[in-house]
Parts: sequence; C-alpha cells; structure tokens
Amino acid sequence: MPIMENESSNVSRAEEIKIQANDAFKAHKYGQAIDLYTQAIELNSQNAVYWANRAFAHTKLEEYGSAIQDATKAIEVDPRYSKGYYRRGAAFLAMGKFKEALKDFQQVKKISPNDPDATKKLKECEKAVMKLKFEEAISVPESERHSVADSIDYHSIGTSPRSSSFMPTQVGIAAVAVAFVAALAMILGAAAATKVAAVVFVVLGTWWWGGSAEVEPQYSGAKIEGDVVTLDFVKKMMDDFKNQKCLHKRYAFQIVLQMREMLQVQPSLVDIKVPNGSHFTVCGDVHGQFYDLLNIFELNGLPSEENPYLFNGDFVDRGSFSVEVILTLFALKCMCPSAIYLARGNHESKSMNKIYGFEGEVKSKLSEAFVELFAEVFCYLPLAHVINQKVFVVHGGLFSVDGVKLSDIKAIDRFCEPPEEGLMCELLWSDPQPFPGRGPSKRGVGLCFGADVTKNFLQDNNLDLIVRSHEVKDEGYEIEHDGKLITVFSAPNYCDQMGNKGAYIRFEAPDLKPNIVTFAAVPHPDIKPMAYANNFLRMFQ
Repeated sequence: MPIMENESSNVSRAEEIKIQANDAFKAHKYGQAIDLYTQAIELNSQNAVYWANRAFAHTKLEEYGSAIQDATKAIEVDPRYSKGYYRRGAAFLAMGKFKEALKDFQQVKKISPNDPDATKKLKECEKAVMKLKFEEAISVPESERHSVADSIDYHSIGTSPRSSSFMPTQVGIAAVAVAFVAALAMILGAAAATKVAAVVFVVLGTWWWGGSAEVEPQYSGAKIEGDVVTLDFVKKMMDDFKNQKCLHKRYAFQIVLQMREMLQVQPSLVDIKVPNGSHFTVCGDVHGQFYDLLNIFELNGLPSEENPYLFNGDFVDRGSFSVEVILTLFALKCMCPSAIYLARGNHESKSMNKIYGFEGEVKSKLSEAFVELFAEVFCYLPLAHVINQKVFVVHGGLFSVDGVKLSDIKAIDRFCEPPEEGLMCELLWSDPQPFPGRGPSKRGVGLCFGADVTKNFLQDNNLDLIVRSHEVKDEGYEIEHDGKLITVFSAPNYCDQMGNKGAYIRFEAPDLKPNIVTFAAVPHPDIKPMAYANNFLRMFQ
C-alpha cells in the first residue's frame, strides 16, 4: 500500500511540475522548461507527453539531436501518441532530413487520418522530398561544375541598353531546359512532358527577364565609382538599407565577386596581429538582424584599420535582413581588408540557407544567380582565426580526437559544403559541455566537449583562450571551462522571441584581456524573422 501511495504521489507531483514547465515554455524560458520537464520525467518516465514536450523545448533551442532522442522515447512509451512522431518529424525537418521527416508525418497521418493539420504538413513534406529528389536527379557532378562567377562580368552591366552579362548563362540554361524536356517526353510521354515544360519555361522566363542588372537612370541608391569600394559608398548603402531601399544588382555583384577573389587566397586558419596599444573586437552570430548590426557599429564604431573586427560566422538565416547584413560585411571587407575578418559558421551553407530563409530572401531581393554565387563564396570563408598567437576564435568548437594542431586546421581543404563529420564539421558545429570528456551533440551534428578537452587543446597549441559563438546566451555571452572558453552571441532578442542580450568582446594588446560589452535589441521594421524561410518550416514556428 505505501508503495502505491508513493507512486500516486509521484504522478501527481509530476503533473504539477509539467504545468510549471508549460508556463516556462510559454514565457520563452526554454532552458528552464527543459529542467522542469526533466524533473517530471524523473518522477514519471512513462508519460509520453513529458518526453514530447521536452523535445519541443529542445527544438526551440535548436538542440535537434536531443529533440529527436526525446521524441523517440515518447514513441517508445506510447507508439500511438501522434505528437511523438510530430515532434521528431519537425526536428528532422529542421536538420534538413526531409526523407526521415516524411516517414514520421506519414505515421502522424496514419494515427490521425482526419486531422487537417497533419494532412497539410504531410503534403508539404511530400513536396519537399519530391523537390529534393528532382534536384538530385538533375544535379551536376562536382568535377563537372563551373563557377557561376565565370559567367558574370559586372563591368559590362549597364553599359548597353540591355545588359549582356547574363546571356551566356541564360542561353546555356535554355539549352539544358530544352534537352531536359525532350528527355522527359521520351520517358514520360508528350502529355506529362508538356506539363513539366510549362513550369520549367515559366521559371526560366522569370529568371531570364528578371535577371537583368542594368542600372536604370532613375536609380538613386548607392553607387560604386570604378572598382574601389569607398567608405562613402558603404555609409550610403547602409543608410539605404536602414530605410529599406535595395542596392542595385550591379553593385551587389561587384561586392560579392570582389569578396570571392579576396577569400580565395586566404588560408583556412588566419593569423591576426594586433599591435601593442591597439584593440580588436570579436562579434558572434548576427543572423540577419541588420538593425542590431547597425547598433553594434553605433556603440563600437565602424570597422577600420584602427578599429578592426572579426565576425565569427552565422551572418545570415532566421533574421529577415540577411541580404543587408552580408552585403554590408562584404562591402566593409572590400573597402579595407584589414578592418574586418569573417569566419564561416554552420549557417554559411546551402542546406541551412535553403531551410532557414537566406535562399528565399536572396531570390526575393536579388536574383536566382546570387543564390549560387553566395553559396560558392561561403565555401571560401576561413574556418578559424588566431589573435596574436594566443586567442583561438572559431564558430563552433573543438574535436572528437585529441592532438589536433593549428597546422591541421590550416591544412583543411575548406572549399566545399560542410561535411557531416571530421575536423571541418566539428569546427562549425560543436558545443562545450559542463562535464569532462566528450558527449553526443545536442544538435545531432558535431559533439559536446568538456573543460579537459579545451585545456589540452590550448596546451598543445600554446594558446590562452578559446572564443566561440554558435549558441544563444541570456546575457549575450558565457564564460566556461575554468575561464578558458567564452561564448559570444551578437543577435539580441534572437528571432524576436528569446529576450537575450547581445554581446561583443574587445581585446586590448598586448595582454588581450577580454572586455565584454553587452547590449539590448533595437527596433526593426515589421518583417518577422523567418519571413523568407522554407514554407514547410514556417508552419512549425
């Protein structure tokens, strides 16, 4: 009898804690919600709702690996609980694993055949998988691909009544489209091929006629005179962006192509030298929050040779002003290469940009051609930086193996999309953990590493400190691993809902003692985060 009473008490107490956890979730306190759901699970692990709710909270913190684990546990506890499949499918989707997500949403539909929401999401998932299969079918082998930059000459844009810079590309694509439709006719028959042809040529025509980058006489925005990006141009461009005006494609091409040339010759690990008496600023994720980027420059000054910056990856996605952010950072780099350094983050990749908004935003504000161009230039971004041979700066974190030297990082062939394992993947994706050793990633990619891993890496490479980004922090930063690792995150009130501060770090040479400055979010025009994101993903926001 006492055992049954104790079990009943645990069940009742678990329900009380679940209600507290739900309240924390509604207040966007997702970390606190996870802790409370964990307490409820410890009291009653056979309630699938607790596991599924904790999975949802992990998803909000972008801990998709943990979300998948919890949702799977919910399914094990109750195989008929549709929310378990729903939460796991959403996490798979957020990781770009559409085929795995499709299986889960098919199961949701099977369990709840009359649920209109389940039907809608299943259809969207099926579309995403079909699109993925189509892209795989028409993809060109890596060895046969040509740079989109080879077909763009920004010098010729606007020099004739109709710009000719796109013509080689357009003619080539038209020829491929014709051949593709002809092949479909042989395989599927004329009727089916005709339907596909209509779609193909509408898309092609839109791109063809919408891709012109001629500078119209009435254009009054920022202009680059000749080949030199000046401070006056950058200030005018930033002011135009602030007032929601667009930069002409001709100048956008020039900025991105000049960045391509500049980044191609940089090593994967860049050494930065800060003279004695000088300072250097490191910023974390910006994630398309252009107005908060302007605020950083208002607080800390514009980048210059005397006021240099390092932006540590994840410039784009989620925030709906990613085009403005990336063109501003690239233009500043073109203006003065030693004024600003840029590192690659996990969101500087095709798979992330396709899901989290940058690809859609680029198509909306610029053109299809820029999607491929940005994807290529992102592959040229360095993976890490070292300041005065003492401070190691990387977007994600450390490695699954011991003994990695700076020379190993410098030797990485980075000119590719991020792999799913290995040094490059771990530099972009890994996170610190509060206990020693290594553990599985909360995100489902990379790993978690402890203070002992940090200490050994620093000792092996004669370094003093690691600065990384990649994680939202309530105060904009967090100091961990016995003071040897700092996380800095520069997107305040992330996604307009997290309520966090932003931060940046100023280092003064020669001692390089970190001075952390925090700041709050500033207002921005009423365009919500994820406005350009994958339609399917927006359904889960």
